[in-house]
Amino acid sequence: MDSARSSFPTAVKIVVAGGFGAGKTTLVGAVSEIMPLRTEEALTSSSAATDDVAGVEAKTTTTVTMDFGRISLGDDLVLYLFGTPGQERFGFLWDELALGALGAVVLADTRRLADSFPSIDYFEQRDIPFLVAVNCFDGVARHPVEKVRDALDLDPAVPVVLCDARDAASVKEVLITLVEHVRGVVRRKVAMARA
Repeated sequence: MDSARSSFPTAVKIVVAGGFGAGKTTLVGAVSEIMPLRTEEALTSSSAATDDVAGVEAKTTTTVTMDFGRISLGDDLVLYLFGTPGQERFGFLWDELALGALGAVVLADTRRLADSFPSIDYFEQRDIPFLVAVNCFDGVARHPVEKVRDALDLDPAVPVVLCDARDAASVKEVLITLVEHVRGVVRRKVAMARA
């Protein structure tokens, strides 16, 4: 029975959050082994007053519910990725999307870095381990990780990494870093509980 149980991979839920236009849909799609589920709709003039496209003027669609994808990390670990919508008006969905999540990626766009704060606050308040992945778009100035950490006022234990949300290898490294971070958080909590 134990050998049969060990042949099944562990399934883990990961949330991908961040501001409007940060690249969450792209990140999930870049790394997913399955056809990703996307709930994107065209931006219209009706949402112009609600959806601030300053800095992301070329954006023509927006996620209205979630993105979903899956990636295997080896034979023993499968990550189910749930991308959140970036606008505040869809914030009511976050509790459902984050329910049962082991960890989260906050995808940051340095052109609109302040848009990362709602995601960071959300995961800090719920004690969900997370990291910040700075999406390095073409033509966007790259900032040193420590400057981004300082600007976001992050706890020193929160990893900050650079990535390209379009590149599967880059996204996979982000997810591996997150899994390692979550394992470290769990070990520290277990050690504290035993002390």
